[in-house]
Amino acid sequence: MKLQDYLDKDEIRHFSARSDVKAAVLVFFNWSFIAAIFYSVAIWTNPLTIVLAIIFLGGRQLGLGILMHEAGHRNLFQTRRLNEIVGQWLCAYPLLSDANVYAQSHKQHHRHAGSKEDPDLPNYQSYPVSRASFKRKLWRDITGQTGIKLLMGIFSGGGDIMVRGESNASHLPQALLVNVSLLAILALLGVGELYLLWVVAFLTTYPLFARIRQIAEHGAVTDLFDLDPRRHTRTTLANAIERCLFCPNYVNYHAEHHFAPSVPGYQLAALHRLLMSKGFYQANPDALARGYRDVLSKAVY
Repeated sequence: MKLQDYLDKDEIRHFSARSDVKAAVLVFFNWSFIAAIFYSVAIWTNPLTIVLAIIFLGGRQLGLGILMHEAGHRNLFQTRRLNEIVGQWLCAYPLLSDANVYAQSHKQHHRHAGSKEDPDLPNYQSYPVSRASFKRKLWRDITGQTGIKLLMGIFSGGGDIMVRGESNASHLPQALLVNVSLLAILALLGVGELYLLWVVAFLTTYPLFARIRQIAEHGAVTDLFDLDPRRHTRTTLANAIERCLFCPNYVNYHAEHHFAPSVPGYQLAALHRLLMSKGFYQANPDALARGYRDVLSKAVY
């Protein structure tokens, strides 16, 4: 399937256009959200705000990972330089990740999606899984077992949530500098202990939300080994809470992303509406999920 099957040249040009303003707004929104979470706990420190902070920080960490993904595609900003700088320092390094390594790995996913050569297959090939198996996975995530394992992988050069098996530790000095800077900013504001919320979220809710995101994108789809993106991936129509946690920054429009990888994330919602009007999903309505409960009903039996 080609872009030209559903889009004319003007539409391709329109949807592929990058905007530095829209990109800057997205990055600013994500970091403002993070600041608001820390501020809320600093002002109202109690068990409820602490639990909510860990939940929503996990969603924002995933949000930074998605922005790293966009920068890796060179889709976030107009220039390659801005994508590299922002993608590394404001998106990847806070997650102890490496945008350049991720970009190389992710290219292989797009090149081989819909085939047995897809390097990301281990993330979702086993779905659907039993309810007992899924509960065990969630328990490992919530209790930090998954996060600790991934953290050990990062420091040993074995990759992280976004990059598995192809990373190395060369980026860690810069990544640790960014995290120390975050700690220092909080300490200067008199709330340095709140950095622990960032660490706990990184070890618990972030892996949990990343898992659910991966399931939604390629788990229990119509046919993992079909080159048509409407069969090996899915788009999930999400509500506001789901967008905060499981699919920040428009990553839920995943069938559109695989259909047109050159389209920036902030253009995917509009592209989705146009493709819907052109009958894009008529070939396989199952490629469109009505929320994450719908996704999990297919992925867990």
